[in-house]
Amino acid sequence: QVQLVESGGGLVKPGGSLRLSCAASGFTSEYYAFAWFRQAPGKEREGVSCISSTDNRLSYADSVAGRFTISRDHANTAVYLQMDSLKPEDTAVYYCAAQVYSIGCHLLSDYYSSWGQGTQVTVSS
Repeated sequence: QVQLVESGGGLVKPGGSLRLSCAASGFTSEYYAFAWFRQAPGKEREGVSCISSTDNRLSYADSVAGRFTISRDHANTAVYLQMDSLKPEDTAVYYCAAQVYSIGCHLLSDYYSSWGQGTQVTVSS
């Protein structure tokens, strides 16, 4: 069973930066996808970014493209989301997700079977 633990959330002022981390363990396949999702109060869960293990293909939501960067370490034990130029509308609970036996990645929540507990990101002056 894949285990995911997020960290790095917190309070930041508009224009600031945060770096979220997702520690991963328990993978049974070299083929997987990681993704970050977020959910703000009163809104549906939104796919933010994803990355595949085999070819490092990346996807970003239009709302964060150019401001957020997803990456992984070479040991495949952690996935990161660097968030720059943060806006109040980025305020949400951010979740890390993973799917094994995956080639490529997707920004659809139903695709992922493993989820972290979430970390709160608040952007406010």
